[in-house]
Amino acid sequence: MAPPNRPSERETDPARAQRWDPARYAEHGRFVADLAGPLVALLAPRPDDEILDLGCGDGALTASIAPRCRRIVGVDASPDQVQAARALGLDARVADGHALPFDSEFDAIVTNAALHWMTRPDDAIDGMWRALRPGGRVAGEMGGAGNVARISGALVDALGRRGIDGESRFPWYFPTPSAYRRKLAARGFEVTEMALVERPTTLPGDISGWLETFAEPFLGAVAADRRPAMIAEVRDALEPVLYRPGTGWVADYVRLRFLAVKPRAAEG
Repeated sequence: MAPPNRPSERETDPARAQRWDPARYAEHGRFVADLAGPLVALLAPRPDDEILDLGCGDGALTASIAPRCRRIVGVDASPDQVQAARALGLDARVADGHALPFDSEFDAIVTNAALHWMTRPDDAIDGMWRALRPGGRVAGEMGGAGNVARISGALVDALGRRGIDGESRFPWYFPTPSAYRRKLAARGFEVTEMALVERPTTLPGDISGWLETFAEPFLGAVAADRRPAMIAEVRDALEPVLYRPGTGWVADYVRLRFLAVKPRAAEG
């Protein structure tokens, strides 16, 4: 497969877009927030903190952090997800993670399973830098090198059998620890923790639900009436390696978890 750190064309091609349905996400993706304990521990929220949740989704994680800080603001590119977060009583706003509209407003940023959807990582890092006050910190978790490699490989293969370049549909940025450390350091961040963590993740249901929820950039390459057949084909290909009797479907997740600090002497 082509290197996963190249930008996709999904931002300009509607057929490559990832759309978020809050009800479907709650059914098939709630584990994203449920498994964020190590990330929240890394963030270590403080009572006086003003925190930005970058890529807040439906606000489940945001709501869990809110009682532990003075203020938390969630931003997400999906208006539907932001609406779901607002329904929880949260301060949630629609914003592009590549162009955050904040200037020295936050003591900390938490970002969970969002940065790998931002295929211009330097822009995302620059926005986080600008949003933080000097001395502020970013606690992040994202897909790292090798994340969902078997799932994405099966999707690429299925598209290839249909005469479609599946690698061109790859929507994610999954960096190595060294590559992402360099990008953070180039902007001026001091990286205090960086780890690539293999985290096989038991899914709440069938792998087809994961595909329908997270793999629209691949599925969008075929006509809507042909997608069920493609999903079934990918499911069959993955069953021998990702289905465990007695456990269920286990996705091949690899997470990049980090903590980075904006020095107190930093400007801009």
